[in-house]
Amino acid sequence: MKLWTWLAAGVLALGVALGAAYLNRTTILSMIARARLPHVEPNRPVVWAQGPETPPQGQRPPNVVFILVDDLGFNDITFNGGGVANGAVPTPNIDSIGREGVSFANGYAGNATCAPSRAAIMTGRYATRFGFEFTPAPVAFERMVGTEAEPGAIVRPKFFKERLKDMPPGSTESSPQAVNTLSVPASEVTIAEVLKARGYHTLHFGKWHLGGKAGSRPEDQGFDESLGFISGASMYLPEKHKDVVNSKQPWDAIDRFLWPNLPYQVQFNGSPMFEPRGYMTDYLAEEAVKAIRANRNRPFFLYFAPNAIHTPLQAKKADYDALPHIKDHRLRVYGAMARNLDWNVGRILKALKDEGLDRNTLIIFTSDNGGAGYVGLPDINRPYRGWKSTFFEGGIHTPFFMRWPAAIPAGSRYPHPVGHVDIFATAAAAAAAATPTDRKIDGVDLTPFVQGRAQGRPHEAMFWRSGQYKAVIEGDWKLQSSEAQGKVWLHNLASDPTEQRDLSRAEPERTRRMLALLKAQDAETVRPAWPSLLQGPIFIDQPGGVKQRAGQEYVLWDN
Repeated sequence: MKLWTWLAAGVLALGVALGAAYLNRTTILSMIARARLPHVEPNRPVVWAQGPETPPQGQRPPNVVFILVDDLGFNDITFNGGGVANGAVPTPNIDSIGREGVSFANGYAGNATCAPSRAAIMTGRYATRFGFEFTPAPVAFERMVGTEAEPGAIVRPKFFKERLKDMPPGSTESSPQAVNTLSVPASEVTIAEVLKARGYHTLHFGKWHLGGKAGSRPEDQGFDESLGFISGASMYLPEKHKDVVNSKQPWDAIDRFLWPNLPYQVQFNGSPMFEPRGYMTDYLAEEAVKAIRANRNRPFFLYFAPNAIHTPLQAKKADYDALPHIKDHRLRVYGAMARNLDWNVGRILKALKDEGLDRNTLIIFTSDNGGAGYVGLPDINRPYRGWKSTFFEGGIHTPFFMRWPAAIPAGSRYPHPVGHVDIFATAAAAAAAATPTDRKIDGVDLTPFVQGRAQGRPHEAMFWRSGQYKAVIEGDWKLQSSEAQGKVWLHNLASDPTEQRDLSRAEPERTRRMLALLKAQDAETVRPAWPSLLQGPIFIDQPGGVKQRAGQEYVLWDN
């Protein structure tokens, strides 16, 4: 009898232990993740290659400065009369790029998530043309986001474990570096390679997220010098640093994954990882200013891609303290990050002016996609519906400015749809650089349209795809198709720019024709280089952390 008693007690103890482990699984997984973080060395000084001591004789091609920020919502800047917390966080430096150049009223991201957008920017091609369809993410991330729903969720995400066998070799290993095998093919030609061939010195700062295997790193894809991080996110400061104020979103699986898994690190030209100096956005901008000074006497291409204002939400204490009028903690942290980003954009603009370079520099500013709903803030994409990961306007309609005083009239506003794919051709044309002729380039040079020398629309149609979820804009009309839901949305953006009225039933012929456009575009693309491992619901009209209700609009997003 005693044996049975001991066995029963053992089973009970095991059950209690397993139950406790399950309830504390996030803490346990966090401890494991932190133990696997890569070794990061102390900060080291970066020495930038020095250009000529004197400027060249004669006409000099324009410098190109491309500022790509991360997850910035349409309403996160004050240019259009909005801004964080109803305008409580002015963004004068970012706004000045639009005021002193051209603002594209209908500027569109290459995708609703970061990495495919960045691939479209770098190549001037839809990323689906070369299989870079999904955002590279560790398998552990895909599993967590694909299995852990928000509390009280009525639509749960899916994780497709059976597709792991189809992942590229090495990409499913438990190493933090495994995700870097998910890369843009080395055969793709980047704008950095095009400008380098024209004699430009090429510089990259911040986020890359286009892969890290041989041939796909920034220093392999045309950048003479690169300071930043290869993966899709980074800490801004260590979590417990005395100068940081954090905001965590407990309902969000993405947030729960990031905090224990992100190092605070950069690399310089493929060096071992080392700590930045201070707050990440400050550090990247400070080094960009040094690089501008080092290259003042030769043409340069500077790609400034901070991770601001992507999660994890971490503000510098000085920026947080400057916003006491914002009472909500999360919104205040977010606003402080926007404030800091704007200040650092201003540092870059000032450096160009101080060196006498601003008139003959083409500056392009945009965000990789719309603001993320999972941060739990309702107004970041106002007036548009939807969030990052959706093809509703909130996910892909981004701030998009170009400033080039020598060529673009100040205060210009261009009405027709343009996109990230156009940055490649526009920058190459400004530099009089040759572009590839052996492949389809989807973008066009926007300068003649802005100057009034080219008439009509730059694009008859523009396309987006993330697995079974697709979208097309043709003229004033936009159609989205979620094949997993058997659902389409059709909107006339001229009369309904905020997508309130679905006309798919009222316009059956147009709906069929635009679905045919999607099918024809699919025929021109290739299979994804790796499968989607998760499919999750993104609710259109409410941010994360708000209780889901039956009947609310959502899309199923694949990644």
